[in-house]
Amino acid sequence: MKPVRLPAAATLALPRWALYALGLLYILPGLIGREPWKNDDAASFGIMWTMARGGWQDWLWPNIAGLSMSDEGPLAFWLGALCIKLFGWLLGDVLAARVATVGVFLLGTLSLWYVTFALGRRQDAQPLKLAFGGQPEPDDFGRTLADAATLIYLGSLGLIMHSHVTTAEPLQVSLLALLLYRSVRYMELPSLRNAALIGLALGLMALARGWLPPVFFAVALFLCGRFLAMPAARTVRDLALALATGALLVLPWALAVTLLRPYGASPLPGWLSWNLNQLAPPTLLSVRYFFRVGVWFFWPAWPFAGWAIYAWRRQTRALHIVVPVTFVAMAALLALCHPAPEQGQLLMLLPPLAIMAAFGLLTMKRGAINAIDWFSVMVLTLCAATLWLFWNAKLSGWPAKAARNALKLVPGFTPQFDTLAVLVALLSTAGWFLLVHWRLSRQPAVLWRAVVLSSGGVILVWILLMTLFLPDMNYSKSYAAVARQAASKLPPGADCVETNVGPAQRASFAYFGGMPFTGVGGGRCPLVLVQDDQRVDDERELPAAYRQPDWTLLWEGRRASDRHERFRLYRRPGQ
Repeated sequence: MKPVRLPAAATLALPRWALYALGLLYILPGLIGREPWKNDDAASFGIMWTMARGGWQDWLWPNIAGLSMSDEGPLAFWLGALCIKLFGWLLGDVLAARVATVGVFLLGTLSLWYVTFALGRRQDAQPLKLAFGGQPEPDDFGRTLADAATLIYLGSLGLIMHSHVTTAEPLQVSLLALLLYRSVRYMELPSLRNAALIGLALGLMALARGWLPPVFFAVALFLCGRFLAMPAARTVRDLALALATGALLVLPWALAVTLLRPYGASPLPGWLSWNLNQLAPPTLLSVRYFFRVGVWFFWPAWPFAGWAIYAWRRQTRALHIVVPVTFVAMAALLALCHPAPEQGQLLMLLPPLAIMAAFGLLTMKRGAINAIDWFSVMVLTLCAATLWLFWNAKLSGWPAKAARNALKLVPGFTPQFDTLAVLVALLSTAGWFLLVHWRLSRQPAVLWRAVVLSSGGVILVWILLMTLFLPDMNYSKSYAAVARQAASKLPPGADCVETNVGPAQRASFAYFGGMPFTGVGGGRCPLVLVQDDQRVDDERELPAAYRQPDWTLLWEGRRASDRHERFRLYRRPGQ
C-alpha cells in the first residue's frame, strides 16, 4: 500500500513569481562585483579568457595564457569564452563569463523541476484516494513536489558556493539533472529517440568533465531497467545507442585535436590519462570524508531522502524511487572511488537526493517537519545576526573583540560603508523575518512548507556574505592588486615572461596585469616570475632553474592578506 494520504489543500503550487524571484536572489549575488578568486575559480576564468582572446588553437587546447589545462574537458570553457565574445564589450570579461554560469544554473534547476514533476504526476506516485474525495489532481501533485525539490536543491549547503564559480563542476551537475529528466522520459516511453537524447546528455557530460561519470550513470540506467523489469535486450540496445550518440558528440573535438595538433601536439592523451586517474578503490579516507563532509554538504536533503527510502521501502518497482535511489548510489560510488576526495564529487548526489527528499516530505510526521523548521530558524537567524554583528564591528570597532577577529582575517584592509550593499542586505533580512512570520503564524498546510525556511535562510546568509563582506573577500581571495603591482614593474617592450606560478595566479597575472607568459610549448625568456613560500628556503622549494644568484630582482610582492606566499620578478643577466 502507498504510504501517502494527502488532501488537495496541501498541493497548492508555489507562485511562479516567488520561484523566479528566489532563483534570482540565489544566483545573482556572488556573480556581480566579485573578482575571480584564487584556486579553481580564477583558473577556470583564465581558460575562458585565453580562449576568447586567443586563436583557434586555444579553443581546441584549454590553457591559461600558455599553461596547459586539458584535464577535465573543454565544454564549460567554450561556453564561458563564447559569452565573453558576445557580452564582454558590455559587461566586462569577468561578468560576461558568468553569463554562462547563470545559464548553467537555469539548466540544472529547470531540469530538476521537470523531472520531479514528471515523476510526481505518475499514477504510482499519487496519494491514496480519500474516503470522501478531495485528493489532489496528478498535475497539482506533481507541481507541488517539483517546487519542493527545487527548494531543497537551492537550500543545499553544498551547492551554494559551487554554483557561483566558473568551473566545470556546476555544468556537470546541471547535465546530470538533465540526464535524470531524459532517463525518466525514456523509462516512461522507451524509444530510440529518447535513448538518443540520453546519449546527448551523456556526451555533454563527457565534454564537460570526462567520460568516467557518463559510464557510471549508463550502468545506473541499466540497473534501473532491471529493477523496473524492462526487457534486457531492448535496454542494452538502447543504451548502446545512447553511448554511441555520446561518443559521436565527443568525436569532433577528439578528431580535431588529433588531426590539427594545436601547438604541435594533442591534449587528448592528457585528457584520457586524467580520466583514468579519477578512479581508485575506496579507502578509509574517502569513506570518512564522504560522511564527515556530507553531513552538512547534503543538508537539508539527506534527512528527507533517508526517510523516503524507509517510507517507500515496499514500492520496489516505483519509478520515482528506483531512478533517484539508483543514481544516488552510483554517484556515491563515484565519490568513494575518487583517489583524492573533494567536494566536486559530492555535488553529483544533490539532484537525485533533492528528488528523493521531495518524496520523503510526503510521509514525514508534522513533529519532525516542525523540528527541522525550528532548527533552520534558529541556526540561520543566528548566522545572519553574527554576520551583521561582525559587519558593524569592522566599521565601528564595537564590539572590540569581534572587530579584531574580523580585521585579523584581512590585514591591511580598510572597511568602507557601501550604501547599495547595505540596502540590499537590509531588504533581504527584512524579507527573511517576513517569511518566518508567515510560516509560523499561518501554519500553511502546503507540502513545501517544510523546506521554505531552510532555502530562504541559506539564501539570506549568502546574500549577506556577498554584500556586507564582498570587499573583504575580494581583498583576501583575489590576486588583482598584486598582479597590477608586478605589471607596473615590467620593463618597456617586455614580451615574454617565464614562470612557475600556479593556474589561478597565472590567470590573474595575465588578465589583471597583462603579463605576457610563454606559450603552451614553453621557452626561455629574459624575464622570470617566481612564486614561493617565505617559510621555506629556496634551496628546498624551488627547482635549480628558478634560483639563480646572478639574476636581477625587479620587483617583490605578495597579497596583503597572505603573509607567506611571495612573488618575485627577475631579469636574467645579459637580457
